[in-house]
Amino acid sequence: MSNFVHLHLHTEYSLLDGACRIKDIPKAIKDLGQSAVAITDHGNMFGAVEFYKACREEGIKPIIGCEVYLAPGSRHERARVNNLPYYHLVLLAMNEIGYKNLSFLVSCGYTEGFYVKPRIDLDILREHSDGLIALSACLAGFIPSAIMAGDIAGARQHISTMKEIFGYDNFYLELQNHGIDEQADVNDVIIKLAKETNTQLVCTNDVHYLQKEDAYLQSVLMAVQMNTTLSKKSNAMFPTNEFYLKSEDQMAELFGTVREAMDNTAKIADRCNFEFEFGVTKLPRFILPSGVASKEYLYNLAYKGFEKRINEQKIVFSEEHTIEEYKERIDYELSVIDTMGYNDYFLIVWDFINYAKSNNIPVGPGRGSGAGSLVAFLLGITDVDSIKFDLLFERFLNIERISMPDIDTDFCYERRDEVIEYVKRKYGQDHVAQIVTFGTMAARAAVRDVGRVLGLDAPIVDKVAKAIPEGINVKLSDALERDQALKQMYDTNPEIKRLLDLALKTEGLVRHASTHAAGVVIADDDLYSYVPVQSADKGVITQYPMGSLEKIGLLKMDFLGLRNLTIIDNTVKLAEQTLGEKIDIENLDYSDEKTYRLIQKGDTDGVFQLENPGLKAFLRKFKPSKLEDIIATTSIYRPGPMEQIPEFLKNYNNPNGIKYLHPSLEPILKDTYG
Repeated sequence: MSNFVHLHLHTEYSLLDGACRIKDIPKAIKDLGQSAVAITDHGNMFGAVEFYKACREEGIKPIIGCEVYLAPGSRHERARVNNLPYYHLVLLAMNEIGYKNLSFLVSCGYTEGFYVKPRIDLDILREHSDGLIALSACLAGFIPSAIMAGDIAGARQHISTMKEIFGYDNFYLELQNHGIDEQADVNDVIIKLAKETNTQLVCTNDVHYLQKEDAYLQSVLMAVQMNTTLSKKSNAMFPTNEFYLKSEDQMAELFGTVREAMDNTAKIADRCNFEFEFGVTKLPRFILPSGVASKEYLYNLAYKGFEKRINEQKIVFSEEHTIEEYKERIDYELSVIDTMGYNDYFLIVWDFINYAKSNNIPVGPGRGSGAGSLVAFLLGITDVDSIKFDLLFERFLNIERISMPDIDTDFCYERRDEVIEYVKRKYGQDHVAQIVTFGTMAARAAVRDVGRVLGLDAPIVDKVAKAIPEGINVKLSDALERDQALKQMYDTNPEIKRLLDLALKTEGLVRHASTHAAGVVIADDDLYSYVPVQSADKGVITQYPMGSLEKIGLLKMDFLGLRNLTIIDNTVKLAEQTLGEKIDIENLDYSDEKTYRLIQKGDTDGVFQLENPGLKAFLRKFKPSKLEDIIATTSIYRPGPMEQIPEFLKNYNNPNGIKYLHPSLEPILKDTYG
């Protein structure tokens, strides 16, 4: 196995700068005979969990790090020194303390130090250096910059400062050689300074792409980022094609005379042993009255809710559904909730929904598997009686299938943010954030971006882009296989072939970060203990996307802003103002014939989940006449079950012709016509 480890590597999450796809990195490392690798994206930790998981699956040791931006003075000042607003510095987490400090520093760069880039400073480094190893970085680091400016005394002083902050064992002078003239001169001085100051050396390759031939792809991405063309090559473009994943032999050729710098890469890797904890939930504690346990509090709330629903006639007992059945179900659900450790979860959700309803913020009746919980209905989290509608609690929570509960809640589009602000006040601003999501280069967008940076004529690029089918999951490779016109253009026009070949390489790469439309995370500790955050339009967002947050056990909830709720609320108010008629939206007649006549005609524009043109055509054929038919409609009209629509309609029109594979299936499949 190799004794060299790459400690300076940029993935696709160094947005439009790194061209290393995370899924490809571990295998590439393995193929080189190396056993570990670090992630050091520019200023962020977006890909840390995904990178960690991908490496572990291939048996490669992941090292979590970041190439941070260091302000020349205070992070609070928008200052430049020698026209530079920041320097680079590589930080690697050795342990959990190091990870928390790295997460805090990266968060601080965005929330306190953002100027051109997310910057930290020496003051904050002094307070949060424990558990971290620092490398002096590339030519954009403070020490190489000082050397190039002829300020050897300044470089020497900075070495002293960094060793004071991190300790002798934890600060390394970084050597790089990408065939750039300045690097050779800087390396000579760094080696001398290392001896003079008794500082350790380490060699890295500033990896931005995996294969040497991908240098051109990386230039394309940089041009997309800077909104320029390749013909107008910017100084920010890389001057050589040496920024790729090199073998130990290739690195030894460059740094064989300073073997200690090679050996130190493996020594650093041995010292970096941070592990993400997967599968352990980190639920916040619900604030309870003194001396009351969450189990007891939830039990009392559920049975109070039971009495309330009975009094409101939202629960009506019958021979089919007796009071004993309800009580058995309540006790069963509460037992499962307690056994799985989700008492506080239910209380948290109950609390913010109760806040919304108490403040006349319209809340949806519930959706998804959470509607299968009777306890959720009794707490007012949902307005769906799961027993009346024969919904399974086990679809929501199941002791045999350990997973986080997931209650998606719809709020009035205009007032959703009030609920989020309430949650922040309740659990602490540092414990609550919205969630990041990433936009990737989709097929058509990739063609347009690449066409622009290649400087191709707009009509040609437009023609190629429009030949690709529209859709969320359309892949360029699939389009080339299926569309003869596109394939012919590819085969006969070298310019278009070049365009599409490059677009195929960029397709799917991460392009930008934004705020998820609904996701909110609530933690039991300051969020940076688990996940770095960054500033957004409204407050902060996590740097890990939803899937990564769930893996590390954080509580994720969907606060969906639903415009239809706002429209319904406005309609009710308008009816009262203009007609003097008060509509009780909580107690509608679900057997109203006039409503079903509208639905049967497909006259459902503006009706949530019933306004899709294809679904309206289905309604006209199906002609629903009861609420269960509406439930069947929205269930079958989705990818997968849609294939059964012809069979469904045939059985609906001829119920006597329905055949069941076994008699025991009839009570299960009867409501959906077999």
